[in-house]
Amino acid sequence: MCNSEYVVTAEFYDLLQAETERRRAERRFTEAARRARHAILDVGAGTGIVTEVLLAASATPVHAIEPATAMRSALLTRLAALGADQRARLTLDTEPIEAVALEGAADLAIAANVVACLSPATRRAAWQAIGRALLPGGLLLFDPPPAQLPTRRTEAGRLGPVRIGPDLYTADITQEPDRGIVRTVFTYCVERNGHIRRRERESFAVWPASPSRIGAELEAAGLQVVQAPTAELMAARRPAH
Repeated sequence: MCNSEYVVTAEFYDLLQAETERRRAERRFTEAARRARHAILDVGAGTGIVTEVLLAASATPVHAIEPATAMRSALLTRLAALGADQRARLTLDTEPIEAVALEGAADLAIAANVVACLSPATRRAAWQAIGRALLPGGLLLFDPPPAQLPTRRTEAGRLGPVRIGPDLYTADITQEPDRGIVRTVFTYCVERNGHIRRRERESFAVWPASPSRIGAELEAAGLQVVQAPTAELMAARRPAH
């Protein structure tokens, strides 16, 4: 996930985003997971939404990586509700991907909603680590970062409302350029009977990069850009030989 400790966002993430993220993960990653024969690497597992989809779609081990303690707590809560056979297939690492020493461990790597949140140096290190972790012929699927900075502050959307008892939960998302990065701010609000009871904010840095730049970085890490299964994603493969 993104470059933050998620101390605010973890409380609201599943409530406001889980169902949408699950449907999107099923649409984007299920077929690739079904084809995996050795293991799947889930880079930036967050609260485990994609992890759960991968475990359900495949019969292979899944290696999930999530450094943020708050998100990992939610991930473990989700895993507790799964069957023992699925939990037995999961390995959870708490270090960033570039610090996890995996060599030829997986034939599929997924990086959902994470690449844009890596600084250029960290992103390049991540490609190298993923390249080492993939078996020859292994496939990487990921969300590309935005190609360029926005020209001004923009309203990027709203999550919710979701009702719990008398309370309505929402999140407003804004984006603005900030010294070469995109500053994305989530403002979470809890409202009861028309009155705001709580308002919490958390911001994330997003590093834009053009597809050609990402392609050059992947090639430098020994990965070849290939056709992605959907227009939302980019894909790369470790050469078979």
